Amino acid sequence: MCDHYHPLSTDTPESVPGAYTRRRFLGGSLALLSTAATAPAFLGRTGSALADTTMRLSSTPGGVDHRVLVVIQLSGGNDGLNTVVPFGDDNYHRARPHLNVTEGEAIKLVGVDGIGLHPTLSPIGELIDTGQAAILQGVGYPNPNRSHFKSMDIWQQGTIDPAGADRGKGWIGKAMDGAIKPTDPDAGVAVVALAGQSQLATVGRSIQPVSFDTPRTFRWAGHDLDDSVSAAYGELSDAPQSLRRLDDPASFVRRTAMDAQAASSRLRKASEAKTNTRFPATGLGRQLRSVAGMIKSELPTRVYYVGMGGFDTHAGQGNRHTNLLREFAQAVKAFQTEMTNTGHADRVVTVAFSEFGRRLRENASAGTDHGAAGPVFVFGNAVKPGLHGAHPSLTKLDQGDLIHHTDFRGVYTDLLENWMRMDASAAVAGRFKTPGVIRRGV
Repeated sequence: MCDHYHPLSTDTPESVPGAYTRRRFLGGSLALLSTAATAPAFLGRTGSALADTTMRLSSTPGGVDHRVLVVIQLSGGNDGLNTVVPFGDDNYHRARPHLNVTEGEAIKLVGVDGIGLHPTLSPIGELIDTGQAAILQGVGYPNPNRSHFKSMDIWQQGTIDPAGADRGKGWIGKAMDGAIKPTDPDAGVAVVALAGQSQLATVGRSIQPVSFDTPRTFRWAGHDLDDSVSAAYGELSDAPQSLRRLDDPASFVRRTAMDAQAASSRLRKASEAKTNTRFPATGLGRQLRSVAGMIKSELPTRVYYVGMGGFDTHAGQGNRHTNLLREFAQAVKAFQTEMTNTGHADRVVTVAFSEFGRRLRENASAGTDHGAAGPVFVFGNAVKPGLHGAHPSLTKLDQGDLIHHTDFRGVYTDLLENWMRMDASAAVAGRFKTPGVIRRGV
């Protein structure tokens, strides 16, 4: 037998005969989000914290200066060497006789010798030229782990000891715990994840993400659960206003029912809002289009989390990696263009990372194997554009891998403290040197 409470259990409290109690309603509310693992925490705050039935998703966004952080997770281990290309280094061409990007193919960067971008990243080159994109080179952590799962846990939890005291808590969630009270009316939508599941990075002690795959899956599903649930919901939401007393348990349940439906409807509509920019019809393009709609609707959300996979290119990397980088670049360019066109570019910063890079040498399958250090992208009007830090050495290696010189926890610190105006110490368990990618005074 399962060990969680079932909304239709015969153990439902009977203290109010025939009534749909607060406990039973909140149990049944697991049906609110058809793909959201965080529904219970979200609903638990709804009735006690929200001031109206629109979940306060008004034209006034939340946060310090209404600032927003968008995180793009590139899963699988993006090949940083064919992303930010050291085409001027003969060691690169010798190590990759079949996979190398030539000087003639690479996108050149103004004022940078011997290093360029993969040819499909021309949209990102344009963003660098307009002062809206930065690339941090050589990002990683000490004693790198080459397991996808363990390395992603490290990046998502913001600690190189993912089995420690904060196990199961992510860097964004921990930062939000310190910045937002769980009773804040906007706490329920402080973090939204569109990557298809609740990403570990967004999970805190009290702050939990709203998570869904596509806008259509984020909806009130009580009517689909059971006829009795549907009927009870109808009774609650149709009750006269005069019966909705604050000291009445049934009134609390009615209020929670309406809040839950209003919240799912408003977020769904916001994510489907019409954009001024044409987004590519790709997975990441659709996710960023939804984020753009929610930002345009000025929701009080502080962090949006999206992602794309497929970067584990052990074999036949050439065309596959080319297509992945094209999808990434086109989606990000459309998103940044939309932020500019809608007047939100000054309040949004986007960061893109992968759990590790690839090894210097190509393998016998025309691919590359798990490596260590790699590049991190940061986009927005608030960034210092261009390349940051030196390209990792191709001769001084660690077991065939590039050696990092910028700790990813310093990147998180830069984003949290200098952009989001949050204390980063709890998120990354200490103090780390920042790369200075966020401009002073923004």
